[in-house]
Formats: sequence, C-alpha cells, structure tokens
Amino acid sequence: MKSFKNMSLIACLLVMAIFSACKKNNNTTPAIKYGGPPPATWQEHWFEHDSFLKRDFYNQDVAIYHDEKVDANITWPDTLFTQVWQYVKKNYGAFGDSTRLYVIMHQGLYEGEGHPASYFDASHDYRNVLDVGATSWKDNSYANIGVPIHEIGHIVCGANNGVKGSPSDYQWGDSKFMEIFIYDVLLNINRPDDAAKLYQEMEAQDPNAPFPGKIYPNVRWFINWFYPIYHQHGGGVVLSKYFKLLSENFPKRPITGGFEYTRDINFGEFVHFWSGAAGVNLKDQATIAFGWSMEREQQLKNAQEDFPNVKYNY
Repeated sequence: MKSFKNMSLIACLLVMAIFSACKKNNNTTPAIKYGGPPPATWQEHWFEHDSFLKRDFYNQDVAIYHDEKVDANITWPDTLFTQVWQYVKKNYGAFGDSTRLYVIMHQGLYEGEGHPASYFDASHDYRNVLDVGATSWKDNSYANIGVPIHEIGHIVCGANNGVKGSPSDYQWGDSKFMEIFIYDVLLNINRPDDAAKLYQEMEAQDPNAPFPGKIYPNVRWFINWFYPIYHQHGGGVVLSKYFKLLSENFPKRPITGGFEYTRDINFGEFVHFWSGAAGVNLKDQATIAFGWSMEREQQLKNAQEDFPNVKYNY
C-alpha cells in the first residue's frame, strides 16, 4: 500500500497508505469457518502476490506466516503481534468470528510496504490480514513495526463493530488517524520510549507536507486534534468510542455478515461524533486545528439534529 524504503518512520507516516494501493474487495459472502488451528500453508492469490506461505507460529490471537526468504528462527513477531492484537480486541472489540490476526511476512519483496484486509474481504479468504514486507525482520525496532501497526489500524477503521467501511477516511485521508492509533498501541504494548519518539516526530512534522487523501492544508492533525482529544478524554477509550458511535448511528445498510456504511462523513458530522466520543463539545478544538466557517457551523448544527443519540452538551 505504501513505500517506506530507506525512510524514517516520520516519512513513513507522511506517505503511508496510498489510496490506490489500499485495495479492498467488495465481495462479502463468508466462505470459511473459523475455529481450530489455522492452515499450515497458504497460497497467496491477491494483487501481485503469489507466494507460497508457511505457518511459523499460532496461538489464540495470531497466526504468523512467512515466505521462503524469512528466517523461521525469528520469534519476536510471535510476541509483538500477539500483544498488539490482544490490545486491539480489548479496546475495539471483536472483528468477525475470527479471534486471530493473520500476519504475512515477506522479505526481499514489497520492502517497506504493507496492506490490510478484514474478515469482510473475499480476496484474503475472509480473514483479518496484515501482509507486509521488509528488508530484514531480524529486530523489532521502532522503524520496523510502524508499518505493520499502521496496517492493523486499517482493519480497525474499516471493519469495526460489525460494519464494513471507513466513512472518516474522507476527512483524515490515508491516514492521519494512524498516527494516534500507533501512539496508543505503543503505549499499551509497553513501548513508552517509542511512543515518546513518535510524539516528537509529530511535533516536528510539517503540516503542509503532502499525504494521500489530504483535503485540509496546514493542519497539525496529531498535535492539534487527535492528541488533545486522546490526552484529555480517555486515551484509547475515546478512540474506540468514536467507532462505536459511528456503528450505532451513522447510515449503513445490511450486507452478508454485517453492515456497510453508505456514505462518507462530512466535517460537521466528524466534529459531532468526536464530541460524542469525548463527552464534550469539541468545536473550540476543531477551530484550533482546522479553523471554522459558517458552512462548518451549519454542518455541525445539522449533525446535532440528525444524530441526537450522540450525546454531549451543546
């Protein structure tokens, strides 16, 4: 989905998740049954991927697969991805009937690139999948885990609470939410030094730097929007509540295996739902982060009328 070769993690965060490569399949008819051990081998059959994969490790939370170039003696992914997925399920809930995240690791192919799939996607056999490549997997350095955690964030955004799709992508592009998602995950898998390093990088980040899907110029998404909400209104809980409120209130239609959002969210609705998640009116914070206008004021008022079950004082 993105290219991070020979870049620092801050560069990764600025260019990761290019829309054209963030491919998602629309077929939503379940084809597999969950439970029991994951298959010992798996033949890739999506996009340009055609590797024959071997299962290296599994437990109740993850199944780790690799191509023939990855050293099967490397064990840190077993623990790290277990910790990440355990936290994701604890904070955001279940993702389909599967209890596992299927991690596919490539070496020498798709270096610094990754893509996600969710249990809604026929293309990846209706599994929650992280498919990622690296030059080397010998260590779990800060730079080596940013892309994988980012991709897991796309599963969180696009298959949350039984609803397919991410209507908020229109607002935050691809993908400013992932910055706060990675920060929160790092804190909750006991990597506070890496979280602090990420915060420093966000402070230094150029707000005018391009990123895929950017529609708002000169916005410091992490510093002026996500981090204040996260820091002041519950940490990971407020992130989870936002998606919960969307799933309960935003327009959706039934599909096989769940629901699907029917449209993107506009700016006023975006502020309204985040205000509901935080439990306070975030108009002032939105003004700091994005500026304000009569159009946005009207959108917010409309959202408050259209979604009255999203509660806060206004």
